[in-house]
Amino acid sequence: MACATLYIYIDKLNNLTELRLLIPLLAKEVKDIQEKNLELQYEIERFESPSLLMELAQKSEFSHLKNPMLTEIIILPEKLDD
Repeated sequence: MACATLYIYIDKLNNLTELRLLIPLLAKEVKDIQEKNLELQYEIERFESPSLLMELAQKSEFSHLKNPMLTEIIILPEKLDD
């Protein structure tokens, strides 16, 4: 009986040790994902910046685009989360 209890205890300690060894790897993965998110957010903000959009509007490949008339703009109400 004591041997079985000791075996179960050691098995649980081994499982716990395995999980503890995974923590640094998962923390590094989370950090890498957060850094990639920051990079992508910067790229989005840079691409959506008004100055860049105005530069793109001047280029010939976007010359077919036009600003919409005020009557062509449809404003949808935002859905508020309750």
